[in-house]
Amino acid sequence: MPVNLKGRSFLTLKDFSTEEIRYLLDLAHDLKAKKRAGIKGDLLAGRNIVLLFEKTSTRTRCAFEVAAYDEGANCTFLSNSQMGKKESLEDTAKVLGRFYDGIEFRGFKQSDVELLAKYSGVPVWNGLTDLYHPTQILADLLTIEEHVHKPLNKVKFVYAGDARNNMGNSLMIGAAKMGMEFVGLAPKALFPDPKLVAEMEEVAKTTGARITFTENIDDVKGADVIYTDVWVSMGEEDQFAERIELLEPYRVNAEMMKKTGNPDCIFLHCLPSFHDLETIVGRQIYDQFGLTEMEVSDEVFRSSASKVFDEAENRMHTIKAVMVATIGRQ
Repeated sequence: MPVNLKGRSFLTLKDFSTEEIRYLLDLAHDLKAKKRAGIKGDLLAGRNIVLLFEKTSTRTRCAFEVAAYDEGANCTFLSNSQMGKKESLEDTAKVLGRFYDGIEFRGFKQSDVELLAKYSGVPVWNGLTDLYHPTQILADLLTIEEHVHKPLNKVKFVYAGDARNNMGNSLMIGAAKMGMEFVGLAPKALFPDPKLVAEMEEVAKTTGARITFTENIDDVKGADVIYTDVWVSMGEEDQFAERIELLEPYRVNAEMMKKTGNPDCIFLHCLPSFHDLETIVGRQIYDQFGLTEMEVSDEVFRSSASKVFDEAENRMHTIKAVMVATIGRQ
């Protein structure tokens, strides 16, 4: 049966079947090729899109805006609305649904993006919440398909770091849906919610995926992809000391990459990354804790194995696919 995502919101990959995710990835591949060929699109012509941001952003905002313009849509960036201040989220959603064909939300609570979808009457796309980051996962899967020369269901994927943050959650979901071998490499204190793990293990029974959580770094052996994220997410800045103590053994460095035994293993990171001292936060961490790099070494980040900027670009192509699939003309 053909896949039809028209009118659907994109809040978490849990809501999408393997076939639907496959459709979005194939569409992203096609739209990327079209852009590379210099073909101007019109699949979103006449559509109006609003971007709601509670959290700061580089890739998410730019990806949505460029993707919208590429296919002929109008785009409003809204970071100073009355939502939650002088107007309830429900009322804001109903207003925006009268103006716009689609709504992007990047913020804290998953319940907020779900309420927007409930009351707006138009597709809502999750640009990041504390629980999930589904548009990032599509970009990650697209990047893996471009650089790992095997089907997704043959890929061993290792996520090293905070396995219970939005990226740890979402990568496990994506891997389970696509039949991948997923290894969460983390201290037990940062393993994800057992209920979510159990839910994804049920998914894995139908897709052939394998899900493992371990504290043993030697379990990276055979990995095709090693992925990490910042040790402290937005809103958790008071936890740096605790997280550094827990996660320093899981820094992705040349030794970890070598332990894979796979010279073709690639490194991914959703960005931004604290791999040097060229940021204000990086220098503050150095002054306080003496660290010159955090979740990934500068050596690995700048190596030929690192595909992080291909991955960043793919945010645009996969986000474009989501918008075209849910509110596009075809």
